[in-house]
Amino acid sequence: MSDTKLPLISVIIPTHNNGTTLHTAIESMLSQTYPNIEVIVVSDNSTDNTAEVGKRYAAADARVRYFDLPFSDPNRINKRGRNINAGYSARNYALDQARGEWITFQDGDDASLANRIEVQYKLALEYNSSHVSVQWQAYRDDLLNKKLDVERIFKEKSDVVISTQKILEATRRSKGPAVGLLGPLNEHIPFEWKRLRIINKLFFGTLEPFPGSGNCPLVKRSVFDTVRFNPLHKRIWPSFMGRGADRDFNFRVAETFRDSISFNLPLYLWRMDRENPDFIGYETYII
Repeated sequence: MSDTKLPLISVIIPTHNNGTTLHTAIESMLSQTYPNIEVIVVSDNSTDNTAEVGKRYAAADARVRYFDLPFSDPNRINKRGRNINAGYSARNYALDQARGEWITFQDGDDASLANRIEVQYKLALEYNSSHVSVQWQAYRDDLLNKKLDVERIFKEKSDVVISTQKILEATRRSKGPAVGLLGPLNEHIPFEWKRLRIINKLFFGTLEPFPGSGNCPLVKRSVFDTVRFNPLHKRIWPSFMGRGADRDFNFRVAETFRDSISFNLPLYLWRMDRENPDFIGYETYII
């Protein structure tokens, strides 16, 4: 893909103690077929060798910039000892450093197929969308630097596109009925109260995920003037266990801008111990 007049796309990599995998995440972005990118690595209070890895890449390649998050979230760990705010602060901090016209994300322990960003950008233009999601498949070393034959998938599959309308329907289903009534007051109700057996259905609709891999959307920069990643007490679409920063962000963008679109294209490589059941057999589309 030629870089003639292509807009800069910022890739944000939030990372917490991913020193053993961060190099793979960065390399998978530097080897993207979309040529005009910058990679912003933000260490979220890592205590391993994450800083060493990030700074080494930043010194070697002008496209990479490294930052240490200059603060820590005191509410990161809940009363059960669960990390409920992982990554949201680092993403917001990186947004303030980003220079791209479009912004996407890559977790520090995952990777992507080589044409992920190119495909998302082309589809954003084709469908006139400011928010484009794709899907994931399980990470394997042998998939690095490979591409997905998207053109063939569109020819052979009939369920590739998840329309804006379907996403908006999921947005409405998954929003608790009390949230709209309470408005700003919702964020003042302790999350543990919202989970109580008697009243939780008022604050949680369906618990379905966002229709697409929530951690790697391609988003137009102007979206972030209105929507950012929220701490738990401000999330309208959290997970029932208290995380869900990505889920909340994507549903919020969908509701606000009403042009979100998603594609059943497994372009993201997630380090999981199982395959994505919806994409078993897609190995034949790897090129």
